[in-house]
Order: sequence, then structure tokens, then C-alpha cells
Amino acid sequence: MSIASTTSSINQLNKEIASLEKAMTDELKKEADKSKKINDIRRSINKNTSVSSLQSKSRQIDTYSTDLAKIASKKADINKKLSDKKSKLSTLNLKLQKEQQDDDKKRAKEQEKIRQSYETRINTLTSQMEQSVHMPFRNSYPEDREENKAIEKYDVFISHASEDKDSFVRELATTLQDKYNIKVWYDELSIKWGDSLRMAIDKGLSNSKFGIVVISKSFIKKGWTNYELDGLFQIEMTNGKTILPIWHDITKDEVQAFSATLAGRKALNTAMFTIDEIADELHKILKGE
Repeated sequence: MSIASTTSSINQLNKEIASLEKAMTDELKKEADKSKKINDIRRSINKNTSVSSLQSKSRQIDTYSTDLAKIASKKADINKKLSDKKSKLSTLNLKLQKEQQDDDKKRAKEQEKIRQSYETRINTLTSQMEQSVHMPFRNSYPEDREENKAIEKYDVFISHASEDKDSFVRELATTLQDKYNIKVWYDELSIKWGDSLRMAIDKGLSNSKFGIVVISKSFIKKGWTNYELDGLFQIEMTNGKTILPIWHDITKDEVQAFSATLAGRKALNTAMFTIDEIADELHKILKGE
């Protein structure tokens, strides 16, 4: 039984217990009412009560007594059902607790596996950087080379999933460029017909001061985005702070599961910041640089 199924069963049992407790309350009210009537009749009997009246009152007491016996039987039945339901509820609560613990362990194991994978990737990139004389990204295009003087430089590279263009990224890129005059590497603006995608991305990465990473559910599933992220990590190891994360329609737990390194960084969340506010934050960083 899954956590959701167990939770559903617990909720159903709680409803049934509440219904039985209400039924018990109703029976207790009936019991009190019948007992009061019997006591009232008994108090009304005195030495002046006629024989016929006494017989009538006795019959009323017998009737109420019979009702009380039925109520007692019904109360016993309700109590038994309540006891059974509460016993099942206790068992299910223990089961849910164990399932949640197992699920937490499973998630922790998966997150540790992802963390180790990223540490291995970063260590590999570091080793490649130390062993290689020519860096595959920024250092491949030094400013003082005559043949590369015409290479275009950018303030920021936007790494994103194509699924997020319409909802956020395209407007962010145009706002940065048109409103704040920030030089943006963005695939729709920077990759021309016939260009090599990998070469264009490598040049964009190597010639950008910062890299905005738009982390979303789609981003963490993509191959290209992981390639770009590797490049930004490698540049950051050489040049210091480079990666500027933005969370877009994603939870902290989902980011944590994808990358503990990224989850630990301060990020701007599109649920809390407008595009203009995000663009203004980048503008401040570039001015401060």
C-alpha cells in the first residue's frame, strides 16, 4: 500500500469514527431523556395516586425502561465498532509512519546519488582543466589573439529549456537587451542559420561574464542544458562567481534532488520576482562588477 493509499484509508476511518461518535452522543441524549422521564413519573407518585393512575404510570415506566435497554444495546454496538475502528486507525498510523520513513530514506538515497554524480562531474571537469593547456570554453578565445579580436562579447549567457521560452525566457532576454542595454547570448538571438550548435554555445559560454541558469522541471531533464551547466561550472572554477540561478515553476525539493550545489545558492524565483525586477538585479551586478 502506498503512502497516498494509506493516507486515504486513514482519512476514511477518521470520518467513520467521527460519525460513530456523533451517533454515540445522540444515544446518550436519548438515554438521559428517558431516564429523566422515568424519574419524573416516580416523583409524581404519592399516597394520593389512584390505583388506575398508578397502573398507567407503571406502564409508562416499563415502556421507558424498555427503551433504555434498547439504547444500552445500541451504545454497546457503537462502542464495539468504535473500538475496532480506532484499533485499525492505530495500525494504519504506524504503517503510514513506516512508509514515510522508507520514502524519506529512498529520497535521501536518490539525492545522495545525484550529489555524488555532480561531485564526480565537477572533479572530472577540474581534472580536465588542470591537464589541458587550452580551455574548451573561455580560455579558448583569449582577447589578445589577433584572429579572435572580432569575437563578440556578452554580459550574460541564458541557459534554459526550450519549453520555458514562451512563459518566461524570451521576455527576459528582450527586456535585458532592450530596456537595460545588456548584451545577452540567447539562442534565438545569437545562433544563425547553419551555425554549429555546440560551437555556438561554447563560444557564447566562453565569452559571457555571467550565466543565468533558468532551472525548471523541463531544464533538469535536458541534455543540452546539462552540457551548458557543466561549462558554466568549469568557467566558475577558473573565474569565480559566474552562475546566477533562477527558479521557474519548480520547488526547492525538486532543485535539491537535481543538484544540491545549485539548491544551496541564493536564487531568484519567478513566483516572487517580476521580469523587470530580475533584470534590474542583473543590471546592479554588472554595474557593481
